[in-house]
Amino acid sequence: MAKAMTLLWGAGSPPCWRVMIALEEKNLQGYNQKLLSFDKMEHKSKEVLDINPRGQLPTFKHGNTIVNDSYAVCFYLESQFKSQGNKLIPDSQEEQALMYQRMFEGLTFYDKLNAVIYYDWFVPEGERHESALNRNKEALTTELKLWEGYLQKVCEGTHTQTHTHTETQADIACFGLFKLLSAKRYPELGEYYNLLKDRPSVKASWPPHWLENPEGQDTLKDI
Repeated sequence: MAKAMTLLWGAGSPPCWRVMIALEEKNLQGYNQKLLSFDKMEHKSKEVLDINPRGQLPTFKHGNTIVNDSYAVCFYLESQFKSQGNKLIPDSQEEQALMYQRMFEGLTFYDKLNAVIYYDWFVPEGERHESALNRNKEALTTELKLWEGYLQKVCEGTHTQTHTHTETQADIACFGLFKLLSAKRYPELGEYYNLLKDRPSVKASWPPHWLENPEGQDTLKDI
């Protein structure tokens, strides 16, 4: 089953990591995989562009079916292998609604995180301004306080998916984004991260890039 799957991925990429976690959660080990280098621009190679015209990773193929967006891959895996491995979409309408809400809010968080970590990458040197970077940092800080508040409500008894033994698509989507944050400054996010980091699917797919070089910590030290 998994042998019919191929994943092209890049180390240190949260979108790639979430797909690998989902594959582990659905017991789909043994798939074909190839690690590509962002630094060497291998994600823009013909190998990738032939199946993903955007030249982005992850790129996923199952038989003749190609799915390139990481969220789409996660939903595809749950749909195709619903009865295998762990269920990643809850049955309750209320729980599903909250899962979808947090999952797609994660996209906003990811954009604001990237705007800080990769500011020098995205913005040409002559167009960089300290004031612009500071605005990006302020926007990220506001976003983090919002998520900290979400998790604080969980501790006060509000029903949600996080802080439980069951992982959902929302946890897979958001977990990797919280890795580089200060647990002292954001204790609820730190607790959430620690709750999931030892999960077998997370440990089995931990990006080697982040074992060797925890990118972004210096950039986020004052966030």
